[in-house]
Amino acid sequence: MYDYLIVGAGLYGAVFANEKRKQGKKCLVIDERNHIAGNAYTENIFGIEVHRYGAHIFHTDSKEAWEYVNTYAEFNRYTNSPVARYKDEVYNLPFNMNTFHALWGVKTPAEAKERIEAEIEEAAKEIEKNGGDRQNPANLEEQALLLGGRDIYEKLVKGYTEKQWGREARELPSFIIKRLPFRFIYDNNYFNDLYQGIPIGGYTGMVERILDGTEVRLGVEFSKVKNDILEECGKGCEVVYTGSIDRYFEYTLGNLEYRSLEFRTEVLSQDDFQGNAVVNYTEYEVPYTRIIEHKYFEEFGSLPRKARENTTVITREYPANWTLGMDSYYPINDDKNNALYKEYEELAKDQRNVHFGGRLGKYKYYDMDDVILEAIKDSKE
Repeated sequence: MYDYLIVGAGLYGAVFANEKRKQGKKCLVIDERNHIAGNAYTENIFGIEVHRYGAHIFHTDSKEAWEYVNTYAEFNRYTNSPVARYKDEVYNLPFNMNTFHALWGVKTPAEAKERIEAEIEEAAKEIEKNGGDRQNPANLEEQALLLGGRDIYEKLVKGYTEKQWGREARELPSFIIKRLPFRFIYDNNYFNDLYQGIPIGGYTGMVERILDGTEVRLGVEFSKVKNDILEECGKGCEVVYTGSIDRYFEYTLGNLEYRSLEFRTEVLSQDDFQGNAVVNYTEYEVPYTRIIEHKYFEEFGSLPRKARENTTVITREYPANWTLGMDSYYPINDDKNNALYKEYEELAKDQRNVHFGGRLGKYKYYDMDDVILEAIKDSKE
């Protein structure tokens, strides 16, 4: 007999189970994958912790979330400083003085602001000339032009965004880009959060420690064993479901839409491939959006190398159109999909002793700290 059946051994399910275990409850966690940790799963390849489902950098302003993860892992000092490649040009991200100097040769914040304002004004006049309204951008292209001008849009936004969403920027709604993060300092730190790092030894070990003392069964697909496993769990057992909410209801109202990703990983016989953990490819003609070189999540400058000599592991990340059965990464939170989610949310209210949580259960993109805090909050409620 169990108090809780938790479907999904990702961060939400693991933290929820841990909190309930501390309350004296008995939990069973199942996952249809053959590993724990969800999309944060890491595996060791020749001494390199490889992020199987794309780069996961923990960053937060929440002291509660930071102290929570540091209870179960020691974090390194990794700072996310991606590089963008556009054809033969290289730029620092996020947009900062290093970026502006490489684009236009400007050297001071005042020069950079003046150039950006001029670029925006020129773009606004062009939009108005074509019948548009600078106060009400009609699509993502117009929005991006009005936020940063033509140079930044063409070299660092357009191709990357069109690859990511699988549609031309003129066909995408303007709300996708609400702002562009300009920093008028020479600082390549991507995040503004107070705390940032990656668990030494990878996320899998951290989640193992969070789940310590909880029974976990892998390779178990809930929909195929639902009746048997609920009977095993007992009459009063509550279900915490972290899979796709529409899948739980067998797509009765139709399926919610996502963007998916394909990862192609290679082990290379060389010490270094690109000299940085993350390099974005912003031109549309390059089919992948970025290359990750995993060793640089844990190796810094002259620190001793843990990886096997003359070895590195890289992953190319390709955006993909999502179909049923594929991994779901980015919810498409447009009006149509949000309305459909609301209908499923109403169905969920009628489910006795079933709770929905996490990115798929709530049809919402969460950072890792948000998932952890939500699981803690839900476990108390």
